[in-house]
Amino acid sequence: MDISRKKIESNIPISLYWRCQLLGWSIVSIYWAYTVYTRDNYGAFYTLLNYALDIFIGIFLTHMYRRFALKAKWSSLPIKKLLIRLVPAILILAVLYVVINNLKWYTYWTIIAGEDENLLKSIIYWDPILLTGLRLMSIWILAYHLYHYYQKEVVTAKENSQLSIIVKQAQLDNLSAQLNPHFLFNSLNSIKSLVIENPKVARRAIDLLSDLLRSSLYEKDKDLISIKNELSLVYDYIELEKMRFEERLQLKTNIDNDLINYKIPTLSIQLLVENAIKHGIDLKVGGGIIFLKIKKMDNNIYITVENPGKINKNKSVGLGLENLKKRLEIQYKGEARFSLKEIDNDLVCAEIIIPMNIDDEKI
Repeated sequence: MDISRKKIESNIPISLYWRCQLLGWSIVSIYWAYTVYTRDNYGAFYTLLNYALDIFIGIFLTHMYRRFALKAKWSSLPIKKLLIRLVPAILILAVLYVVINNLKWYTYWTIIAGEDENLLKSIIYWDPILLTGLRLMSIWILAYHLYHYYQKEVVTAKENSQLSIIVKQAQLDNLSAQLNPHFLFNSLNSIKSLVIENPKVARRAIDLLSDLLRSSLYEKDKDLISIKNELSLVYDYIELEKMRFEERLQLKTNIDNDLINYKIPTLSIQLLVENAIKHGIDLKVGGGIIFLKIKKMDNNIYITVENPGKINKNKSVGLGLENLKKRLEIQYKGEARFSLKEIDNDLVCAEIIIPMNIDDEKI
């Protein structure tokens, strides 16, 4: 039992506080040891004894202060209130430093050296020790509290960072929760028109929708998806819509294959294509062609969807695109951009620009 206890005790690490105490006071006390050895011609034994006592005095006084400060919770005080308390604390510690050191010297001179020494006179005239005590205690106390304030700032910064991540994730989850019903609602509207006109095609459309929903549910916990997987969803969605539009809906793509493994916000391209169909192709008697382009330029990914039509300036941006804008803002901290504009006479262009230097953007 004793052996195992010794092993456990030997493995207990010395805390940072005690390491700093021992190292700091050992270094400071070297000066006094050198002084008494060279100037006062002390022997090696008394020099080492004085060195050990100086270390003990420094550690004893500051440790007593630390215990008091912890009990009084001084480290949690505002700086102004703390400073008011530190000034008298430093003075008291400096006086105690003088008294204890002079008791040490008085003991040496009267008992060991056998000389006549007046204790009170010794304390009054040893002003160099008082100045030393003031300096040492000021440095120790300021260093101690600065360290604690630094630690508090580090903890606060970590907590704020974690809180920011939690808030960001909650915002993204909320937007995704709004997005999935929006996608389902539009898809069901597309199938509804097929049920009476062409039941066989409607059944195929329902199968496609179930596949889309399955994929959507699989990816729902992910804020980002590879362009390759996003395009797979888009192609299934286009096939679903072609059952209603038939030849009125065409899709042409120009994809940079070097980008297919980069991550983008889930359902972002699908939303652009869906918007192009709803506000462009669906309003044209003859339908039209949707152009999907994905390219790299200036270290950014450009995702462009063009469709025939005009922007209705009397209507606000739809829920899906509004959510997409917010998701881009949150996910890329304002570095990504979304735009919807008319080009030429009868062409609308929706564009997402995503920076490629964002962490974890590539799989």
